[in-house]
Amino acid sequence: MWEVTGTLVTARDAHTATLLRNGQVLVAGGIEATGFTSKSAELYDPATGLWTATGNMITARSSHTATLLHNGQVLVAGGGTSTAELYDPATGLWTTTGNMITGVSSHTATLLPNGQVLVAGGFPNYKTAELYNPATGRWTATHKMTIGHGEHTATLLPNGQVLVAGGYGAPRPAELYDPATGPWTVTGSEATARFQHTATLLPNGQVLVAGGAGNTPASAALYDPATGLWTETGSLITGRYVHTATLLPNGQVLVAGGFTGITALKSGELYDSATGLWTTTGSMNSARGFHTATLLSNGQVLAAGGKKVFLVAGAELYDR
Repeated sequence: MWEVTGTLVTARDAHTATLLRNGQVLVAGGIEATGFTSKSAELYDPATGLWTATGNMITARSSHTATLLHNGQVLVAGGGTSTAELYDPATGLWTTTGNMITGVSSHTATLLPNGQVLVAGGFPNYKTAELYNPATGRWTATHKMTIGHGEHTATLLPNGQVLVAGGYGAPRPAELYDPATGPWTVTGSEATARFQHTATLLPNGQVLVAGGAGNTPASAALYDPATGLWTETGSLITGRYVHTATLLPNGQVLVAGGFTGITALKSGELYDSATGLWTTTGSMNSARGFHTATLLSNGQVLAAGGKKVFLVAGAELYDR
């Protein structure tokens, strides 16, 4: 199920991975084997299975966000700094753009239907939210969140609202951001508090949250935007956090890697929304957490970087 592909130029974790319009994957920043935060970036080409270095970022960063904009450029923001910059795939170069109002890390960034980017939560302020306008290169403050979140998830719903769930300190109530109005509203509370989990928008419009650090890392739940309520669904076979979750073309969700306690995992499992159950699938060749998983244009999933005890430079592909 998993096969080894090209080795990263630079081993890293807490980085970002972005699928570009040309089908390549841009990996940027993170923590290197030296322990220092990285400026480096590289590209994975599915046609060759190789990684090549591309232009370095202007500012080193980790636990940041990377967002593919409507114009094909990639916005990288935060990660221990208030700076932001843009990557242009046509030139392979980075250019500065407007600074954020508040420097954050372990936040979320969501591309809204109007082309703006919503950055929400994160350390150290938890409640702050702001909008990036690609047309002006500027950030503007929007309404603060009601509860505050870090190491949380943000999911763009089919109705254009953004669902923020979980987070550090494990707040159970979720909240919604409506770009049309601005304010955040509290929505249903989960039965399980969690952070460092995953959230996946399913084809039926519901949101699956799975795993995460907390008392019950194997639990999973579904959020229904029609009712604003959460319901428990089948538990993961193996509890995990700092894993990845990828919606596959067949509608199943692939969860891979992560940590359970202090042990990194190789295992993967699939969620079937028709049954609400998880089944095992092939294990990765390398145990890893704090990695990235990217659905490629050919339907394969690229797992890159991360760490077990030491950093993992290898990458591998999952093919259903």
